[in-house]
Parts: sequence; C-alpha cells; structure tokens
Amino acid sequence: MLNQSGEEPVECPLCMEPLEVDDLTFFPCTCGYQICRFCWHRIRTDENGLCPACRKAYPENPADFRPLSREDVAHLKTQKRQKYQQRKQKIILNRKHLANVRVVQHNLVFVVGLPSRLADAEVLKKHEYFGKFGKIQKLVINQSTSYAGSQGPSASAYVTYQKPDDALRAIQAVGNIVVDGRTIRSSLGTTKYCSYFLKNQMCPKADCMYLHEIGDDEASFTKEDMQQGKHQEYEKKLHEQLLSVSRERLVD
Repeated sequence: MLNQSGEEPVECPLCMEPLEVDDLTFFPCTCGYQICRFCWHRIRTDENGLCPACRKAYPENPADFRPLSREDVAHLKTQKRQKYQQRKQKIILNRKHLANVRVVQHNLVFVVGLPSRLADAEVLKKHEYFGKFGKIQKLVINQSTSYAGSQGPSASAYVTYQKPDDALRAIQAVGNIVVDGRTIRSSLGTTKYCSYFLKNQMCPKADCMYLHEIGDDEASFTKEDMQQGKHQEYEKKLHEQLLSVSRERLVD
C-alpha cells in the first residue's frame, strides 16, 4: 500500500504487513507512532496496552483517526496504479539494452563439431568423455547445427558443470582434439536474458535456461563486443588464473 502521497509503500512496523487503506490515517497514540488497527487491538486486548514507541497507555479511542471517504480511497488506488505502471515502465526501459547482451557462464561448456556417435547426452556424461572433469548438472545436445563447416553436419552440446573450474579444465583438455576426422572445439558458453525478465514479467517456464537476474558486468558482452572477440579475451584470462592457481598448488 502507498502512503497518501503515493510515493512509498507503508508497512506496519510490528507485523510488517502493508497498511490497509483505512490504516493510513490511523495513529492510535498521541506520540504519532503509527501501527495497523489489528496490532493496536492485539496490544490493547491481549498484551499490556502500551504504545511500543513511548510506552504510554493507549487511550480508549485512537488519538488521531480520520476515516477515508470513497473519494479518498479511489484517489489512493489510482495513485497506486499509476506509480506501479511508472516503476514497471522504468524497469523495462532500464533492461531494454540487455536484449543485446550475452553473459559468459563460468560453469557452462559449449562444444561444437561432435560426430554423430557422440551426439548423445548419456554418452558424453560418461567418465571417458566429459564426466571425467567433474560433476555434470545438465547436458543438452543440439543436432541441428553445422559448425564443422567442410566436415559436414555435426552436433553441438552444452555441458553444465557444478564447479566453474571443472568447466575450464574440460575446455583445456577437449579443445581442438580430432575425433572421427572431425575437429572438436570448446569454449565457455554464453546465455542471454529471458524475454520475460526484460519485460519485468514472471517467466512461466520452470526449466528456462535464460537469465532472470542481472549477470556479472565483467562477464557481460554486447554482440559487437563478441564480434571483436572480447568474450574470448575474458575466457583466456580465466584460464590463465586457473593455471596460475594450479602452479601455486604444485609448488606448495
């Protein structure tokens, strides 16, 4: 619920519930401490009857209470709708530019050039393939791709690991290896923002793979950035950091 100016939501400081419309002008104590009528009634009938702020006994009748007219209620409701629409529109405008942004996912490996015999999620999860690098949360195969160019149609896969370091190790081991005459390439995957999130709406898809919260700014790149290879530079830095940590552990 909004206050009378329609600018800020007002909650009862005791039960933390939004104040009802009629509670907006309800001040039971002369000190001006505002609570909802439910809490006021509870304090007077079931507790000590004292104002939580100044500890004075509540009078039998509220110190300051002006019931709202129908016109007042209608005006407040109109203000609430207008404020809600303004906030919603502002959020949408602020998120609009995110439609052109892709965010690197540290635990997601994107693999291209897979021959048909490896284009199977259960096969790739095995220890002799991607399972050896760490626990896999999800693996999705895309059969309708042709990233291998002259090698003919091939499949791609998205492998989601539980730990980011496992994803980097998988990329380091699998990148540019040749299987069945095909060169398999891998890199960290990127994802985009959910269209519902961009419109400030609840996404109806329980298993939606797109982003529903603002991603790491350092890992976010526009399509133009990606054309310039900036996301690859970012990934290279992550690989260097992992290698550096690995060397330090060997020394220790």
